[in-house]
Amino acid sequence: MISENKEMIQPDGSVPAGGDTYVPAPDSTLADALSGAAAAEAAETVAEIETEKESPAVEAGKEEYAVTQKAIEMLRTVYDPEIPVNVYDLGLIYRIEFTEPDRVLHVDMTLTAPGCPAADFILEDVRQKLLSIEGPESVDLRLVFEPEWNQDMMSEEAKLELGFL
Repeated sequence: MISENKEMIQPDGSVPAGGDTYVPAPDSTLADALSGAAAAEAAETVAEIETEKESPAVEAGKEEYAVTQKAIEMLRTVYDPEIPVNVYDLGLIYRIEFTEPDRVLHVDMTLTAPGCPAADFILEDVRQKLLSIEGPESVDLRLVFEPEWNQDMMSEEAKLELGFL
């Protein structure tokens, strides 16, 4: 319990909490509450946190996000010639990952059917669009059939466009 004795209140507004410990005044800052080595350590910690905001890991994360968003944008320009919906909204893209160290854009995708007659055309269109993105030096495009594609993988917009809603 904090004493009501006004003589115990320090000039900075803090009050004794027991021993040599004082509870800072309600309107005080961290620097006001700390002194000497503790204040220097607190300032150093704040500086480290601010430095982390600009660290290479954070910058790499920003680049990975930007490349991924650009990949999605480009994939939305690739259409199956038989279906009036882009490959991204059809749900044919299973993975998009940009790895910073080797600057490779990894994309796993599938087709609506394993024997799709337009497979080569679609894959080449995807590859060319992804290679046009600034950042990646190469594209690792993998055609996969697990999990098997189904209509539930389509976006709401694709379902609407195809008359499934």
